[in-house]
Amino acid sequence: MREQKAMLLLLLTSLIWGFSFVAQSISSESIGPFTFNAIRFLLGALVLIPFALPQVRRHKGDRGYRRKYIRGALSCGLCLALASWTQQIGVSLSGAAKGGFITSLYIILVPFLSMLLGSKVGVRTWISGIGAVAGMYLLTMSGGKGGISRGDLWLLLCALFFAFHIMTIDRTGKDLDGISLSMGQFLTAGILCLLGMLTERPDISDIISAAVPVAYAGIFSCGIAYTLQVVGQKYVNPSRATLIMSLESVWAAVGGALLLSERLTGLEAAGCVIVFLCVVIAQVN
Repeated sequence: MREQKAMLLLLLTSLIWGFSFVAQSISSESIGPFTFNAIRFLLGALVLIPFALPQVRRHKGDRGYRRKYIRGALSCGLCLALASWTQQIGVSLSGAAKGGFITSLYIILVPFLSMLLGSKVGVRTWISGIGAVAGMYLLTMSGGKGGISRGDLWLLLCALFFAFHIMTIDRTGKDLDGISLSMGQFLTAGILCLLGMLTERPDISDIISAAVPVAYAGIFSCGIAYTLQVVGQKYVNPSRATLIMSLESVWAAVGGALLLSERLTGLEAAGCVIVFLCVVIAQVN
């Protein structure tokens, strides 16, 4: 697959993820965050089983591949579960607006981690990443109090886990089938989130009332989008891939305006434009 096609897959990933914020907003009125994440991750794994099992069987007798697969599925799933868990705690303490901006700092953390691991990061990528964060600041911040709170620290930890997730996929995904790796990471994350779900004690009627948004998040956001991420990242530099996937914040704003009647202010619209331009600049050779 050519890099240009892989970048289109990552762009579609960001679109699906962005609209999943709408689903998450609707479902939060009925069920808790652990319940939402547990169901969607397990549903995503279930959707991928028919496609992943043939790939797993192809390597049935290959112990080396099996070890790599188990290690990749567990490490990716753990990072995904931890990122989702810490994000929920941070957002509950600091609010969604501040949470969106601080979480977006993973855009900067990925190239920094890549540099520590020996990869070269171009000046254009750094400039685009900083510009994208500035755009997300305009897009997500809304008159909150300044200063670093306990919730902000949880969100910084969340950004670090999301950066680790992207780097882990980059390190393990190139040697593994993307669909089967996605299934494994969802199964791992779903089982871990079940522990939190037990503390929420959800009612079955509440789960049924949130069935449509949960189904979207499970089938599209997990089953399709995360798989496209794993496949796309095989052919795209992780720093560049991160910038493309950061467009999910723009799509979230678009989805909120179209489906939830949320209106963008002038500064929020300017943030969308800045993020988009930064991503385009990063792709220019």
